[in-house]
Amino acid sequence: MLFPSAPERSQLESPARIVAVVDNDPSMRRSVERLLKVNGYVAEGHSSAEAFLNSADLSQIGCVVLDIHLGGMGIALWHRLRDTGIDLSIIFITALEDEALERETVKAGCVAYLHKPFPGDLLIGAVNRALAGPPGT
Repeated sequence: MLFPSAPERSQLESPARIVAVVDNDPSMRRSVERLLKVNGYVAEGHSSAEAFLNSADLSQIGCVVLDIHLGGMGIALWHRLRDTGIDLSIIFITALEDEALERETVKAGCVAYLHKPFPGDLLIGAVNRALAGPPGT
């Protein structure tokens, strides 16, 4: 009796879905990374937008948790990615109240806009949504 050959291992595995955490506050960045890892995600921290752009393999990134008021580039990172045709799902986190900016980012398609300190389940829910579908859904 003949059996069909099994698919190669690479055909069975989906690409890595790394959650990039971009925040210049080392304590916050480590906390978010730990929360993600405890919940089964692969997390990769970056201290700045520039560090993210210089070292992240964008083809492996599933979504980005981004401090919207990040020193240096901040929200400009999202605009730069979009302007270059890279449409990653973004979850913004912030310690500042800015209703106009929140409305703008939500309207533009961010997955979530979370105010620090935020409950961990809100972040995990946002990451689940970000990885479940195409950006902007």
